[in-house]
Amino acid sequence: MSTRNHWSNYVFEIISVFIGVTLAFGLSKWNENRRDYQSERKILIEIRNGLKLDLKDLTENIYGHRVGIKACRYFRKIILEKPVADDSTSGYYYALLRDYISIQNKSGYEALKSKGLEFISNDSLRVKVIALYDYNYEILEKLEEDYQEIQFNKSYFHRINDILADFMIFDKKGNLKNMKQPLKLSTRNKNLLLSYLLRIETNRRVLEAYYLQVEKKVKELIQELDKTIKP
Repeated sequence: MSTRNHWSNYVFEIISVFIGVTLAFGLSKWNENRRDYQSERKILIEIRNGLKLDLKDLTENIYGHRVGIKACRYFRKIILEKPVADDSTSGYYYALLRDYISIQNKSGYEALKSKGLEFISNDSLRVKVIALYDYNYEILEKLEEDYQEIQFNKSYFHRINDILADFMIFDKKGNLKNMKQPLKLSTRNKNLLLSYLLRIETNRRVLEAYYLQVEKKVKELIQELDKTIKP
């Protein structure tokens, strides 16, 4: 074998080995990227599904606070001796001071944090996810569960009941049926009740407004996640 042929074969072998290693590395990298993509997609699907459940809770709480606002108006009419529907007293009495909690399904977000927040490859999407869970949800939870003035039952139940108890009419089963009208209230008690109702209604409106903001963000994020995880 000539020296030229020997070197030709040697170079060919080197090139073959190089190509083989390069292809193997490329295939390994492709498989790794695919696994990362599938893992990211799985987490995003879990986050999306959790947000859909959150959306139901947000909608229910918005409705609840709106009924609470109507309850304030109902009892304000009673105090001001304006006509009201007698059969609504019990329902509005229950709704007036009802508290709500913000239920958030965070399993998908917790899975993301265990992987590292940078696991979401889309920078814009990552920022929106973090903002919702670590900012908007945190504020909502603190408002509903920690802010003293918005703990309606704890803050106002005894105050309001102490004034209205003498005017409540219960049926034989102990259910609130109606209120004796007109209420014979002193000016002081009348003003106290009106001030309580004003504060309750104002705070419920604040909650309603923030719930609507969060609801909008959740809907937008669900839409973006749907586009991202679409096969």
